[in-house]
Amino acid sequence: MALDTLDIDPGVPPAATLIVLHGLGADGHDFVPICDELDLSSIGPVRFVFPHAPVRPVTINGGHAMRAWYDILAMGGRGPEDEAGLRQSIADVEALLAREQARGVPASRTVLMGFSQGCAMSLLTGLRHGHRLAGVVGLSGYLPLPTTLAAERSPANADVPVFIAHGRHDDVVNIARGQQARETLTGLGYQVEWHDYAMPHSVCAEEVADLNAWLLKVLAPAA
Repeated sequence: MALDTLDIDPGVPPAATLIVLHGLGADGHDFVPICDELDLSSIGPVRFVFPHAPVRPVTINGGHAMRAWYDILAMGGRGPEDEAGLRQSIADVEALLAREQARGVPASRTVLMGFSQGCAMSLLTGLRHGHRLAGVVGLSGYLPLPTTLAAERSPANADVPVFIAHGRHDDVVNIARGQQARETLTGLGYQVEWHDYAMPHSVCAEEVADLNAWLLKVLAPAA
């Protein structure tokens, strides 16, 4: 395991796991309050895994080191992407998924979720993962390396449910980038549930409620 994680364990064998990837400059603690607002009691005990991204220099922040899943070389998606950093973080997130399987929670009971940079990693990794996940969540982010997805995506997750949400007033990651991710995925046949909200680069109560309903659907116990 390359990544340190904050795990919130239910104390009994979990029925499902949510792995939640934070945004640039934050850490695993960032989304604990948001997840505390979720009510997933009807599906049974849930383990939450909040990994901390590595500390690395970030070009758009003058090269100052901070927690980041990959370097950002230019604002707004202009210019080249840090493909090496993205692919290293795919390996790190894959290790988290493998650890959950080793701890008794199969991919089919695991949701991979992320915000902003974490959204990018959730979409990037989840759609390439070799075992069918319960779902993939992308909040206020975008799809990196979009031209490689068709060739690299996993047949196991060709029909994985995807939840994408974005703020209409986001001045960090423009909503057009979220819409572009949705269009790319729907064009490849993915089941995308899209929501947008009157909010900036953040999370709102309506979004949490919509996410909660979607999680209950994709994690519903088999009949």
